[in-house]
Amino acid sequence: MDKPTIGFIGLGLMGSAMVECLQKNGFAVTVLGNRNRAGIEAALARGGSEAGSAREIAERCDMVMLCMGTSAHVEARVYGDDGVLAGLRPGQIVIDFGTSLPGSTQKIAAEMAAKGAAYLDAPLGRTPAHAVDGLLNIMCAGDSAAYERAKPVLDVLGENVFHLGDSGAGHSVKLINNFFGMTTAMAMAEAFAMADAAGIERDTLYGVMSAGPLRSGMMDFIRNYAAEGKVDLAFSVANAAKDVGYYRSMAEGLGARSRMSGAADALLSEARDGGFGDKMVPEMVDYLSQRLKD
Repeated sequence: MDKPTIGFIGLGLMGSAMVECLQKNGFAVTVLGNRNRAGIEAALARGGSEAGSAREIAERCDMVMLCMGTSAHVEARVYGDDGVLAGLRPGQIVIDFGTSLPGSTQKIAAEMAAKGAAYLDAPLGRTPAHAVDGLLNIMCAGDSAAYERAKPVLDVLGENVFHLGDSGAGHSVKLINNFFGMTTAMAMAEAFAMADAAGIERDTLYGVMSAGPLRSGMMDFIRNYAAEGKVDLAFSVANAAKDVGYYRSMAEGLGARSRMSGAADALLSEARDGGFGDKMVPEMVDYLSQRLKD
């Protein structure tokens, strides 16, 4: 495709940044939002157009992109009389940039393939700030021919674009990635909370731990909040809990038992259910420091 028209569904922080990037690079974008209209209005001000339904997006555009919070949100936009599937034409490409359950992804891909369209799962790494500048990491999977057709557009949005295999592989890799990241983050948050209890300065602990092979970008995200109050990782506790829960569901669907994810899942779920869901992951240092002896 040479400058396909783009239909974009889901203009939260990440989706809005991606739409801005696409528009800066000369793509005609039609948008569909939900509750918050800030991203919609910004896209319209840059020359975009707005659709009234997901079906209309599919009918009007060459390529459809979704950036939604959960598999349930994606399925709500895909199915039904006003859904993407109802408006699809043969040859179209639909891309899910969110973090969804692989089983849901594979089901949608099969139903779109039956209509002659292709469904790619392409979850993202990095932040909205990277998205504006086209510097995302994109973990794409699905039909190889569709991927090759979509890649020029993906290259506009991403600095590192991977094709990981058959449908669902992108979401599987993202869930494994986020399980590891959130488990590391929760372990580091507890380490700082335990240092508080032991009367050890947080940066003293960090100095020792970061001098060896334990140091990582995730460790530094947690340290920057613990020592300086900086939130470099704008990822909510609710989203982290969702992703680790999805990872565990994926493992169950594979007939596997995840031993390591249990603690992160329990802690994040506890914090979310206790009213901490809108806080950012680095702020789990505060949550644990205040509740370490509960």
